[in-house]
Amino acid sequence: MAIQWNDKDPIYVQVHQHLVSLVIDGVIKEGDPLPSVRTIAEDHRVNPLTVSKAIQRLVDDDVVQKRRGLGMFLKDGACARLLDIERSRFRAEEWPVFKTKLDRLGLSLDDLKT
Repeated sequence: MAIQWNDKDPIYVQVHQHLVSLVIDGVIKEGDPLPSVRTIAEDHRVNPLTVSKAIQRLVDDDVVQKRRGLGMFLKDGACARLLDIERSRFRAEEWPVFKTKLDRLGLSLDDLKT
């Protein structure tokens, strides 16, 4: 799955979001290894240091663990944890902007259902 690049966010944030999407969508399952830094960097034509920084965010989120000599693996409960993190981020960062736009346009959530 290709990353849809944007000019708004740093590349490492976009790579991190891509990896989060792969987990939430079930492409990478709990217990599975993450693709290697080299593989991700080559597939998406980005610097390996950028990929390392994106993976470090997953470590900071406590959803991956390093197995010496084997690579990085998705922890049990990672999907649920990432869903919680993404829901919180949405409510804090995206929803207020979306809600403001709805209010400005005089739309309700019911208006969007049609």
